[in-house]
Amino acid sequence: MKSHRLGKDGEAFAAEFLAREGYRIIATNYRAPMGEIDIVARDGETVVFIEVKTRQDETWDAFEAVDRRKQRTMILVARTFLIQFFGTEDIAARFDVMAVRPCEGGTFEGELLKDAFGV
Repeated sequence: MKSHRLGKDGEAFAAEFLAREGYRIIATNYRAPMGEIDIVARDGETVVFIEVKTRQDETWDAFEAVDRRKQRTMILVARTFLIQFFGTEDIAARFDVMAVRPCEGGTFEGELLKDAFGV
C-alpha cells in the first residue's frame, strides 16, 4: 500500500476508533501556516490534538516519532486552532498520539497514548 494512502486510511481508522472511545471529532487535517494536526477532538470538556502515526513496520515506535520538533509544531498549531475556534488559548487541552498499523484483511489496529507530552 502506498504510504500516502496508508496514512489517510490510518487517520480514518483513528477517527473511528476515537469516536468509539467517546471523543467528539471537531476537525481532521487542520492546517495552519506552521503545520498540521491530524485530528482535533473533544474528550469531555478537554480539547485534544491527536497526531496519528501509521506504519507497516512492527519494529517502528510511532510514539518516538513525535519528537521535540513535532511537539513544538503541534503546540503552535494548537494555539492557532484554539484562538480561531474559541477566541482564547485558556481552554483545557492535551496532546495524544495514536499509533496505527494495518492487519491482515485490510483492517487496522491502534494504540492511543493520552497526554503524550504534557504541556
